Amino acid sequence: QINDALRRIGKEGTFVHGMRVTDAETMEVVEWVLGGQVQQDIVMMINEAGGKAVGLTGKDGQLIQAKQKFLPDEKNPENLLDIGFVGDITRVEPAVVKALQDDEFIPVISSIGFGEDGRSYNINADVVAGKLAEVLGAEKLVMLTNTPGVLDKNGQLLRQLSAQTIDELFQDGTISGGMLPKISSALEAARHGVNSVHVIDGRVPHSLLLEILTDKGVGTMIRAH
Repeated sequence: QINDALRRIGKEGTFVHGMRVTDAETMEVVEWVLGGQVQQDIVMMINEAGGKAVGLTGKDGQLIQAKQKFLPDEKNPENLLDIGFVGDITRVEPAVVKALQDDEFIPVISSIGFGEDGRSYNINADVVAGKLAEVLGAEKLVMLTNTPGVLDKNGQLLRQLSAQTIDELFQDGTISGGMLPKISSALEAARHGVNSVHVIDGRVPHSLLLEILTDKGVGTMIRAH
C-alpha cells in the first residue's frame, strides 16, 4: 500500500541494502499509510473478530525513540550514505503497551519512531517487532512474510535454524536482500530472551495456528542455540 500511494504521487522510491530512501514527502506518505490506513484496517478487523485493538505509532507514549540511520557505501564502506528519514531505534519505552495489555487491549503498532530533533523516522518493521519482543520479554515472536520461510540455495524450506547456522547463511549469501533485516532482528530477539522466533508464510490459511499448535509447523523456527 505504501508503494501504491507513492506511485500515485509519482515517487516510487529507491532502496539501499533493503532500506527505502525516505525524503520528507515520502515520510508523509509512510505516516499516512502505516499510521492511518493500514493500521486502522487491521484494528477494525481485530475488533470485528471480537478483540479489542488500539492503534499506536512510536510517537504514542514515547514508545519508539530513534535517530537518523546512515548506511555504508558498498563501494567505499568508510563513506556513510544519508538515506533521509530512516531511523535506528535508540530506546523502546513499553509503558503504554503494558498498560493496554493489562486491560486486555491488543496494540497494533506502526513502525514509525521519533527523534530528539522532533522528526518522524521510518523504521524497518521487522526491526521494531524484534526489539519490542525483546523489551516486552515475549515468549514467541512470529514474523509473517510472503515466502514459506527461510529457504536454502535450492529453494527448500529450512525448518529450524540456530545462531551458528544463520551466521553461515549470511556469509555464503543464502540470506540476502529483504531477508537480511528480518533474520537479523529475529536472531537478536532470540539472543536476548525470546524463546523462539518463527518466520512463516502469511498467505497460507491458518498459518499462525499451524506453526504454533502443530509439531511439524509451516515455516522456519529460529533459536539462539
